[in-house]
Amino acid sequence: MPARELQERLNSLREQLDRNVPLSEEELAGLREEARQIEAQIKLEEVSPDNNLVDGVNLAVERFEVDHPDLTATLRDIITRLHSMGI
Repeated sequence: MPARELQERLNSLREQLDRNVPLSEEELAGLREEARQIEAQIKLEEVSPDNNLVDGVNLAVERFEVDHPDLTATLRDIITRLHSMGI
């Protein structure tokens, strides 16, 4: 169940990014790469800790929390779901 919910949040993140959020190409590419890495982790169904994955999403939260609150809320939800999966 947590993997399905996480996938739903990733889909929501992608939809937000596709709606022309005012981000630089570098920022968009970074967020898309984070989403790709999270999805790869889900597909592998590994529940071993991967601090780099969570750290990357945390950095994105810090970078976007002031200017993009909706995006930040989605990223925080993704972090919560990763933690509940043991990642």
